[in-house]
Amino acid sequence: MLRRSPGVKSVSRDWKVRKLTTHTPQFLGLPTDVWPTGGGYDRAGEDIVIGFIDSGIFPHHPSFASHHTSVPYGPHPSYKGKCEDDPRTKLSFCNGKIIGAQHFAEAAKAAGAFNPDVDFASPMDGDGHGSHTAAIAAGNNGVPVRMHGYEFGKASGMAPRARIAVYKALYRLFGGFVSDVVAAIDQAVHDGVDILSLSVGPNSPPTTTKTTFLNPFDATLLGAVKAGVFVAQAAGNGGPFPKTLVSYSPWITTVAAAIDDRRYKNHLTLGNGKMLAGIGLSPSTRPHRSYKMVSANDVLLGSSGVRYNPSDCQKPEVLNKKLVEGNILLCGYSFNFVAGSASIKKVAETARHLGAAGFVLVVENVSPGTKFDPVPSGIPGILITDVSKSMDLIDYYNVTTSRDWMGRVKSFEAEGSIGDGLEPILHKSAPEVALFSARGPNTKDFSFQDADLLKPDILAPGSLIWSAWSQNGTDEANYVGEGFALISGTSMAAPHIAGIAALVKQKHPQWSPAAIKSALMTTSTVMDRAGRPLQAQQYSETETMTLVKATPFDYGSGHVNPSAALDPGLVFDAGYEDYLGFLCTTPGINAHEIRNFTNTPCNYRMRHPSNFNSPSIAVSHLVRTQTVTRRVTNVAEEEETYTITSRMEPSIAIEVSPPAMTLRAGASREFSVTLTVRSVTGAYSFGEVTLKGSRGHKVSLPVVALGQKR
Repeated sequence: MLRRSPGVKSVSRDWKVRKLTTHTPQFLGLPTDVWPTGGGYDRAGEDIVIGFIDSGIFPHHPSFASHHTSVPYGPHPSYKGKCEDDPRTKLSFCNGKIIGAQHFAEAAKAAGAFNPDVDFASPMDGDGHGSHTAAIAAGNNGVPVRMHGYEFGKASGMAPRARIAVYKALYRLFGGFVSDVVAAIDQAVHDGVDILSLSVGPNSPPTTTKTTFLNPFDATLLGAVKAGVFVAQAAGNGGPFPKTLVSYSPWITTVAAAIDDRRYKNHLTLGNGKMLAGIGLSPSTRPHRSYKMVSANDVLLGSSGVRYNPSDCQKPEVLNKKLVEGNILLCGYSFNFVAGSASIKKVAETARHLGAAGFVLVVENVSPGTKFDPVPSGIPGILITDVSKSMDLIDYYNVTTSRDWMGRVKSFEAEGSIGDGLEPILHKSAPEVALFSARGPNTKDFSFQDADLLKPDILAPGSLIWSAWSQNGTDEANYVGEGFALISGTSMAAPHIAGIAALVKQKHPQWSPAAIKSALMTTSTVMDRAGRPLQAQQYSETETMTLVKATPFDYGSGHVNPSAALDPGLVFDAGYEDYLGFLCTTPGINAHEIRNFTNTPCNYRMRHPSNFNSPSIAVSHLVRTQTVTRRVTNVAEEEETYTITSRMEPSIAIEVSPPAMTLRAGASREFSVTLTVRSVTGAYSFGEVTLKGSRGHKVSLPVVALGQKR
């Protein structure tokens, strides 16, 4: 029995975890406003080590090459992690840029889930995800993204000079096991990483704890933060539904995903003059020329298509090359594409093999919430995602295609041409909260009771992100064998924050993880590029996607603003004692359980979890009136006077005290916020507290509160 043996704090039943699945440096203003302040991109993130708990790394990728920079990487002054060798080539996974590489699979092996042929008993990335996230945070600057003979731009990490430490604990087929992930986190902390990026979270409640904050991830990460490590974790991809977060605790920075300003669109022009919008990252068919269109179902060879769906265009050998050659091939986007047994990459290969001028994938029926992402293709290709536009195409094809009495085609007369989808369009409506991004309220236990802590914490780009891919990667059927992939998820948002945190830590090496988190949150923006309040993608009543006004449950404090985060003016600092106080005062939590995890008896000086010194305020059960306190520290170099203002939706009154305060450099002061129920509406009210400094600093805190009768 492990549970009772000395030296073991707590044992959790192993459960599976899942991965949450390059223009963003410009969108975030890094090359112009941030990198120059730290000595340019070739110094951005110098000597900061970012640890990645993920699916490993593909070490031969140009994003991780150590010779990519004019300044060679020397030995690191303090990191002490080890480097495994590749068992196949006997070469080290490390090169100066990659500074540590280890893999963790004991629990996976014990469960019989580990297959060394596909999972690789080394830090090698057999999935793609780990290479993608590492390059977002710390990939080299100016790496050309080339695919199918096109260059889609230059990729760069947020902190291109930061070092990468790889802790592989996720695997392509089964995800990962909690104890492997926990072992990886513990090792990373022991080795001396500065920052941890986790694109993973629990996918089911553990049986051993009722408290979300003490699930094995969060409990282990508390130890990491105690040791001075900043932790960025993906919020989860269960949006747009409430209470879908898989990251809960105040010591973690929980990252939601935004759509940035770059969109890829394309169109198909029919012979009758209609233009149908669609998506496809592909070149156009030859200009000023139309091509005959042939449907896969009309060019079948014999009866060979019985076993699978020939209209998927996954197998060129079942289609008649003579009829397809030089024409546009029409294919059907069936459920197989959603399930992953068919891919757009295969359609493009089929069309190329048959000598087609291009391909069109037609979506005839769509299950609510299906996400269509543009996929790069070397030949002209387009996906028509709007069912009504698909019907326009099918009607046109049927009217123009003459058939004999058995339904066989006599002549193909439908014509079309495919536009150029390679050039992105920049939109002013960015950023927006992505549909899939997990939403608050945060929960304090696995019966989903609301917590007195706002989550997510911050919003960062996470939709259609170009980044490195592993040539062994099989996670995305459309990118098998490729060097780059364009994918979406809060998994992509978390490493943006990890890399930006590295830039903040480089400038302020003495700051605690809480101070870095505070700087990112209080300087973030709740307006889009057009100056309007942030919007969130959401389902309408008819289950189509629409945009609604976003709330702190969608974006936390707002969208990250890296240059402002380097100079926040004030920070809301917190340390291990504060985190314990938060745990101890959370109603319904078991003090023995806390002691079990922390070896520390509870203190109740905080009185209420809403008093934890977070850069946000959440009161989930506001009866009559409640006052919360916050403590700010002036991290600027000079004295500054701050005026404090507040606003709140009318059902709750808000007051701040004092109305102004002056802080010398390095000094700390407390202020209080009093919330009073005016009317019980049954819904959360949102507001904010703003501290405006006499030297131009602006510090914002989101406020959420739910008024109750008793």
